[in-house]
Amino acid sequence: MSGVRKKRVAVLISGRGSNMAALIDAAKTADFPAEIALVLSNKADAGGLAIAAANGIKTVVIDHKPFGRDRAAFDAAMQAVLVAEGIEIVCLAGFMRIMSEEFVNGWFGRMINIHPALLPLFKGLDTHARALEAGVKLHGCSTHFVTPGMDEGPIIAQAAVPVLDDDTPETLGARVLAEEHRLYPETLRLLASGALVISGNRVLRS
Repeated sequence: MSGVRKKRVAVLISGRGSNMAALIDAAKTADFPAEIALVLSNKADAGGLAIAAANGIKTVVIDHKPFGRDRAAFDAAMQAVLVAEGIEIVCLAGFMRIMSEEFVNGWFGRMINIHPALLPLFKGLDTHARALEAGVKLHGCSTHFVTPGMDEGPIIAQAAVPVLDDDTPETLGARVLAEEHRLYPETLRLLASGALVISGNRVLRS
C-alpha cells in the first residue's frame, strides 16, 4: 500500500460504537485501503464518540431533535459535513436514523451497513429474539449496500453462527457480534480496494 492513498471513511453512530471500534482497529494496519477520517453521531452522549476521540479521529455531533420531522434538512447538514471532510465512503454502525431517499441514493455504492441477521431474514430490530422465536438453526450477520428500503440493499457478505439449544437473545447476540467485528472490516477493505461490483441485486467480486 506504500504510496497508495487510503479512502476517507466516515462512520455514523448513535450509541456505543463497537463496530466502529472494530473498523478503527482494522484501519490502523499499514495495508488497509481506508482510513477512518470522521465519526459522526446524532447523539452527543453516544459512547463511541469518546472511543473515536481517544484514537485521534475527528468527531462531529449533529443533534436531530432541532430538525423535528424535517429529515431532508438533517441529512443536508450531514452531507455538508461529509463533503467538507472529503469523505468517500460512509459506514453505518448502529446509526438509528432513517435517512431520506435523496441522501441514500446520492451515496449508493459508497454507503454500507451491518445488520445482525442473515438478510433477507429478520430485517429491523430485535433480531436475536426473533431468530430464537422462529426456531432457526443458523443466525448471523450481513453487510450490505444501503438503499432507501430498510435493510434491503444488495448483500455484500454474511457470517453465520449456530443457534444452540440453551441460547438466549443475549448469548446468541454475543456470538453474532464477534462475527460482526470480523465481517465489517473485511467488507470495508473490499469496498475501499475496488473489489466489489454491484450487478442488479447481487454483489460480485472483481
